[in-house]
Amino acid sequence: MKKLMTLFVALSIVTVAAFSVIAADNKGPEEVKLKASMGTVTFQHRAHQSRVEDCTTCHHQGVAAGACTSCHDAKPEAPKAKKVFHKLCKSCHKKNDGPTKCKGCHVK
Repeated sequence: MKKLMTLFVALSIVTVAAFSVIAADNKGPEEVKLKASMGTVTFQHRAHQSRVEDCTTCHHQGVAAGACTSCHDAKPEAPKAKKVFHKLCKSCHKKNDGPTKCKGCHVK
């Protein structure tokens, strides 16, 4: 019985550790680099996650929908990615004292 209990505890620890690793990996990349004519925007994805309550604040189609540009800039009915990013990012930055000038995000 003691061996069975030890095995159960060990298996439980391994399971919790595995789920923790999977959950950590599901948070997306630490940073995202967006190429732009004004200079590359390095978006600190993980740092921003702690500032929003829900992923759909930015990912309106859900996090499994793929890259934003798979629709924005690819489908004529979808607004251009540049317009969407500027509207979303700048409105949040204005509310939360983030950079709103071009060079605050774009780096050549």
